[in-house]
Amino acid sequence: MADEIFGHPRLAAIYDLLDPDRTDLHAYLDHAQQLDAKRVLDIGCGTGTFALLLADRGVEVVGVDPARASIDVARAKPGSDRVRWICGDAAALPPLRVDLVTMTANVAQAIVAPEAWQQTLARAHEALPPGGHLVFETRDPAARAWENWNRTCSHRVTPIPEVGTVESWVDLVEVSPPLVTFSWNYVFATDGRHLTSDSTLRFRAREEVEADLTAHGFRLHEVRDAPDRPGKEFVFVARRT
Repeated sequence: MADEIFGHPRLAAIYDLLDPDRTDLHAYLDHAQQLDAKRVLDIGCGTGTFALLLADRGVEVVGVDPARASIDVARAKPGSDRVRWICGDAAALPPLRVDLVTMTANVAQAIVAPEAWQQTLARAHEALPPGGHLVFETRDPAARAWENWNRTCSHRVTPIPEVGTVESWVDLVEVSPPLVTFSWNYVFATDGRHLTSDSTLRFRAREEVEADLTAHGFRLHEVRDAPDRPGKEFVFVARRT
Protein backbone atom coordinates (compact mmCIF):
# COMPACT_ATOMS: atom_id res chain seq x y z
CA MET A 1 0.00 0.00 0.00
CA ALA A 2 1.14 3.55 -0.72
CA ASP A 3 1.93 5.91 2.14
CA GLU A 4 -0.77 8.51 2.83
CA ILE A 5 1.44 11.34 1.57
CA PHE A 6 1.12 9.73 -1.85
CA GLY A 7 -2.25 7.99 -1.51
CA HIS A 8 -4.43 10.59 0.26
CA PRO A 9 -5.84 13.04 -2.30
CA ARG A 10 -5.43 16.07 -0.06
CA LEU A 11 -1.78 15.25 0.69
CA ALA A 12 -0.86 14.14 -2.83
CA ALA A 13 -2.19 17.46 -4.14
CA ILE A 14 0.37 19.43 -2.10
CA TYR A 15 3.29 16.99 -2.25
CA ASP A 16 5.23 18.90 -4.91
CA LEU A 17 4.74 22.21 -3.11
CA LEU A 18 5.99 20.81 0.19
CA ASP A 19 9.15 19.49 -1.49
CA PRO A 20 9.83 21.83 -4.43
CA ASP A 21 13.62 21.33 -4.62
CA ARG A 22 14.12 18.38 -6.99
CA THR A 23 17.73 18.99 -7.91
CA ASP A 24 18.24 15.35 -6.90
CA LEU A 25 16.74 14.44 -10.28
CA HIS A 26 19.46 16.19 -12.29
CA ALA A 27 21.84 13.26 -11.99
CA TYR A 28 19.17 10.91 -13.36
CA LEU A 29 18.47 13.25 -16.26
CA ASP A 30 22.18 13.45 -17.02
CA HIS A 31 22.47 9.67 -16.99
CA ALA A 32 19.52 9.28 -19.36
CA GLN A 33 21.16 11.79 -21.69
CA GLN A 34 24.54 10.06 -21.52
CA LEU A 35 22.89 6.77 -22.45
CA ASP A 36 20.84 8.45 -25.18
CA ALA A 37 17.88 6.60 -23.66
CA LYS A 38 14.84 6.78 -25.92
CA ARG A 39 12.51 4.80 -23.62
CA VAL A 40 12.47 4.92 -19.82
CA LEU A 41 10.50 3.05 -17.16
CA ASP A 42 10.18 5.13 -13.98
CA ILE A 43 9.19 2.84 -11.10
CA GLY A 44 7.55 4.72 -8.24
CA CYS A 45 6.89 7.76 -10.40
CA GLY A 46 4.74 9.48 -7.74
CA THR A 47 3.30 12.77 -8.98
CA GLY A 48 5.26 12.43 -12.22
CA THR A 49 7.92 15.12 -11.82
CA PHE A 50 10.79 13.05 -13.22
CA ALA A 51 8.69 11.34 -15.90
CA LEU A 52 7.55 14.70 -17.23
CA LEU A 53 11.09 16.11 -17.23
CA LEU A 54 12.09 13.17 -19.42
CA ALA A 55 9.06 13.61 -21.67
CA ASP A 56 9.98 17.28 -22.13
CA ARG A 57 13.24 16.02 -23.63
CA GLY A 58 11.48 13.79 -26.12
CA VAL A 59 11.88 10.54 -24.15
CA GLU A 60 9.13 7.92 -24.30
CA VAL A 61 8.24 7.30 -20.65
CA VAL A 62 6.19 4.77 -18.70
CA GLY A 63 5.50 5.84 -15.10
CA VAL A 64 4.19 3.28 -12.60
CA ASP A 65 3.10 3.94 -9.03
CA PRO A 66 0.72 2.20 -6.59
CA ALA A 67 -0.81 5.48 -5.34
CA ARG A 68 -3.91 6.40 -7.33
CA ALA A 69 -3.99 9.93 -5.89
CA SER A 70 -0.43 10.62 -7.05
CA ILE A 71 -1.12 9.24 -10.52
CA ASP A 72 -4.17 11.53 -10.68
CA VAL A 73 -1.98 14.52 -9.82
CA ALA A 74 0.52 13.48 -12.51
CA ARG A 75 -2.19 13.11 -15.13
CA ALA A 76 -3.45 16.64 -14.40
CA LYS A 77 -0.09 18.26 -15.16
CA PRO A 78 0.73 19.95 -18.49
CA GLY A 79 2.24 17.49 -20.96
CA SER A 80 1.02 14.44 -19.07
CA ASP A 81 -0.46 12.98 -22.25
CA ARG A 82 3.11 12.26 -23.40
CA VAL A 83 3.61 9.75 -20.57
CA ARG A 84 2.01 6.33 -20.16
CA TRP A 85 0.78 6.18 -16.57
CA ILE A 86 0.13 2.85 -14.81
CA CYS A 87 -1.36 2.59 -11.32
CA GLY A 88 0.21 -0.39 -9.55
CA ASP A 89 3.53 -1.86 -8.53
CA ALA A 90 6.09 -3.59 -10.73
CA ALA A 91 3.92 -6.70 -10.82
CA ALA A 92 1.25 -4.68 -12.66
CA LEU A 93 3.53 -3.87 -15.58
CA PRO A 94 2.66 -5.22 -19.01
CA PRO A 95 5.48 -6.49 -21.25
CA LEU A 96 7.79 -3.54 -21.95
CA ARG A 97 11.07 -2.85 -23.71
CA VAL A 98 12.97 0.19 -22.46
CA ASP A 99 16.56 1.44 -22.45
CA LEU A 100 16.63 2.61 -18.85
CA VAL A 101 14.79 1.77 -15.61
CA THR A 102 14.89 4.29 -12.75
CA MET A 103 13.85 4.44 -9.10
CA THR A 104 14.49 7.94 -7.77
CA ALA A 105 14.45 9.32 -4.21
CA ASN A 106 13.22 6.81 -1.59
CA VAL A 107 11.48 4.46 -4.01
CA ALA A 108 13.89 1.53 -3.68
CA GLN A 109 13.87 1.74 0.11
CA ALA A 110 10.09 2.02 0.25
CA ILE A 111 9.87 -1.44 -1.32
CA VAL A 112 10.20 -3.06 2.09
CA ALA A 113 9.07 -6.66 1.62
CA PRO A 114 11.91 -8.87 0.33
CA GLU A 115 9.56 -10.63 -2.10
CA ALA A 116 8.41 -7.32 -3.58
CA TRP A 117 12.02 -6.11 -3.92
CA GLN A 118 13.08 -9.29 -5.71
CA GLN A 119 10.06 -9.04 -8.02
CA THR A 120 10.85 -5.41 -8.81
CA LEU A 121 14.39 -6.30 -9.85
CA ALA A 122 13.07 -9.20 -11.92
CA ARG A 123 10.58 -6.99 -13.78
CA ALA A 124 13.25 -4.35 -14.39
CA HIS A 125 15.45 -7.06 -15.88
CA GLU A 126 12.62 -8.25 -18.13
CA ALA A 127 11.99 -4.72 -19.43
CA LEU A 128 15.63 -4.10 -20.39
CA PRO A 129 17.57 -5.48 -23.36
CA PRO A 130 21.12 -6.77 -22.80
CA GLY A 131 23.20 -3.72 -21.96
CA GLY A 132 20.18 -1.76 -20.71
CA HIS A 133 20.63 0.18 -17.47
CA LEU A 134 18.98 0.23 -14.06
CA VAL A 135 19.68 3.27 -11.86
CA PHE A 136 18.45 3.84 -8.32
CA GLU A 137 19.57 5.19 -4.98
CA THR A 138 19.48 4.01 -1.38
CA ARG A 139 20.69 5.64 1.82
CA ASP A 140 23.85 4.34 3.44
CA PRO A 141 22.78 2.75 6.76
CA ALA A 142 26.06 3.88 8.32
CA ALA A 143 25.00 7.53 7.94
CA ARG A 144 22.04 6.93 10.32
CA ALA A 145 19.81 9.49 8.59
CA TRP A 146 16.96 8.72 10.97
CA GLU A 147 18.74 10.48 13.84
CA ASN A 148 17.52 13.78 12.36
CA TRP A 149 13.97 12.59 11.77
CA ASN A 150 12.34 14.53 14.59
CA ARG A 151 10.21 17.61 15.04
CA THR A 152 13.14 19.86 15.98
CA CYS A 153 15.00 19.16 12.73
CA SER A 154 12.01 18.90 10.41
CA HIS A 155 9.35 21.39 11.54
CA ARG A 156 8.30 23.94 8.95
CA VAL A 157 5.34 26.07 7.98
CA THR A 158 4.60 26.28 4.26
CA PRO A 159 2.17 28.75 2.64
CA ILE A 160 0.49 27.07 -0.33
CA PRO A 161 -1.58 29.03 -2.87
CA GLU A 162 -5.31 28.19 -2.79
CA VAL A 163 -4.72 25.83 0.14
CA GLY A 164 -3.41 28.02 2.94
CA THR A 165 -0.67 27.42 5.45
CA VAL A 166 0.40 23.84 6.15
CA GLU A 167 2.46 22.98 9.21
CA SER A 168 4.54 19.80 8.89
CA TRP A 169 7.04 17.75 10.86
CA VAL A 170 8.28 14.17 11.20
CA ASP A 171 8.32 11.90 14.25
CA LEU A 172 10.58 8.86 14.48
CA VAL A 173 8.50 5.83 15.48
CA GLU A 174 10.82 2.82 15.54
CA VAL A 175 14.33 1.85 14.54
CA SER A 176 14.62 -1.89 14.05
CA PRO A 177 17.41 -2.39 11.50
CA PRO A 178 17.18 -2.80 8.62
CA LEU A 179 13.72 -1.18 9.01
CA VAL A 180 13.05 2.38 10.15
CA THR A 181 9.49 3.62 10.70
CA PHE A 182 8.51 7.28 10.96
CA SER A 183 5.40 9.44 10.71
CA TRP A 184 4.92 12.72 8.89
CA ASN A 185 2.37 15.15 10.35
CA TYR A 186 0.44 17.76 8.37
CA VAL A 187 -1.82 20.38 9.92
CA PHE A 188 -3.96 22.55 7.62
CA ALA A 189 -4.52 26.03 9.04
CA THR A 190 -7.75 26.56 7.11
CA ASP A 191 -9.70 23.90 9.02
CA GLY A 192 -7.27 22.56 11.60
CA ARG A 193 -7.25 19.10 9.97
CA HIS A 194 -4.32 16.97 11.15
CA LEU A 195 -3.30 14.22 8.75
CA THR A 196 -0.49 11.74 9.24
CA SER A 197 1.50 9.59 6.83
CA ASP A 198 3.30 6.58 8.28
CA SER A 199 6.30 5.23 6.36
CA THR A 200 8.79 2.41 6.70
CA LEU A 201 12.07 2.29 4.79
CA ARG A 202 14.46 -0.64 4.45
CA PHE A 203 18.11 0.34 4.80
CA ARG A 204 20.02 -2.19 2.68
CA ALA A 205 23.78 -2.46 2.99
CA ARG A 206 25.78 -1.91 -0.16
CA GLU A 207 26.88 -5.56 -0.21
CA GLU A 208 23.27 -6.74 0.01
CA VAL A 209 22.21 -4.61 -2.96
CA GLU A 210 25.17 -5.75 -5.04
CA ALA A 211 24.31 -9.40 -4.32
CA ASP A 212 20.67 -8.85 -5.26
CA LEU A 213 21.65 -7.23 -8.54
CA THR A 214 23.96 -10.08 -9.45
CA ALA A 215 21.30 -12.65 -8.56
CA HIS A 216 18.87 -10.98 -10.99
CA GLY A 217 21.16 -10.85 -13.99
CA PHE A 218 22.68 -7.40 -13.55
CA ARG A 219 26.33 -6.41 -13.61
CA LEU A 220 27.21 -3.49 -11.37
CA HIS A 221 28.70 -0.73 -13.51
CA GLU A 222 29.45 1.73 -10.73
CA VAL A 223 28.28 3.09 -7.38
CA ARG A 224 28.09 6.86 -7.35
CA ASP A 225 27.73 9.43 -4.60
CA ALA A 226 24.41 11.27 -4.47
CA PRO A 227 25.01 14.94 -5.37
CA ASP A 228 22.23 16.15 -3.06
CA ARG A 229 23.37 14.02 -0.08
CA PRO A 230 27.13 13.52 -0.46
CA GLY A 231 28.50 10.73 1.69
CA LYS A 232 25.03 9.63 2.77
CA GLU A 233 23.65 7.65 -0.17
CA PHE A 234 24.64 5.12 -2.78
CA VAL A 235 23.51 5.56 -6.38
CA PHE A 236 23.69 2.19 -8.11
CA VAL A 237 24.23 2.01 -11.87
CA ALA A 238 23.79 -1.54 -13.17
CA ARG A 239 23.58 -3.12 -16.61
CA ARG A 240 21.60 -6.14 -17.69
CA THR A 241 24.12 -8.80 -18.69
